[in-house]
Amino acid sequence: MQTHLHIWKSFQKHNVANLVMKTSVVAVLGLLAIVVTLGVNVVGAHAQTLRAGCHGGDRVYVVSSGDTLGGIAYRYGTNWSKLAAHNHIANPNLIYRNQVICIPGGRSANSGGRTYTAPVSTYSASVSSRSAVGYGNIFSYPACTWWANQRYYQLHGVFVPWRTQSMAWQWTARAYQFGWQVSTRPSAGSIVDMQPWVQGAYGGGHVAVVERVLGNGTVIASSMSWGANPYAVVYIQVRPGSGITFIRQ
Repeated sequence: MQTHLHIWKSFQKHNVANLVMKTSVVAVLGLLAIVVTLGVNVVGAHAQTLRAGCHGGDRVYVVSSGDTLGGIAYRYGTNWSKLAAHNHIANPNLIYRNQVICIPGGRSANSGGRTYTAPVSTYSASVSSRSAVGYGNIFSYPACTWWANQRYYQLHGVFVPWRTQSMAWQWTARAYQFGWQVSTRPSAGSIVDMQPWVQGAYGGGHVAVVERVLGNGTVIASSMSWGANPYAVVYIQVRPGSGITFIRQ
């Protein structure tokens, strides 16, 4: 009788051990499935994070040490000024390691390792012959943006179309996006956009309207919020050069 009882207890222990082992295996497999799923989600989330600031058809490029905006642009068959405008880069000479650059239109990389850096102060481009126009002056009086928009309307009968991300220093990028012409060559009636701390502009940049182009290329531009009295229309001299662009429809 004791022998049968011993065998029965041993049998029960063996079943319990098998049950524990099977349960452990199932738990481990379940944990592995969760880890794999989380890993896939993390990778997907990372990819989505990289693409979050880019348009659907854009390629995503992550800046490496030694990269320049001109070099990246050459690799993808475009130019640095379009990349700067597309990515809202105020200073094209300053990009950072691990910064995400959106390449418009999903362009493929050029073959070969040669890079080319375009000089920042000598570009002239027009994105589209059909440019958008605005239908009112939404900028705060007497900001320089209000005056530039109002004066441009007086001269040409149209307002600028950009309403958001429209601090003075951002007007060049917004002009590209709305199909307006951007150039480093001045013309009477164009809007001159001055980047921060360039030729007397403060940290937000400054915009004015070119009233006259002098023989040496310097322009006489009308503006507000320049000098001691922000409400007064003043006339300033601006020299074409780095950080200066001219905008027109």
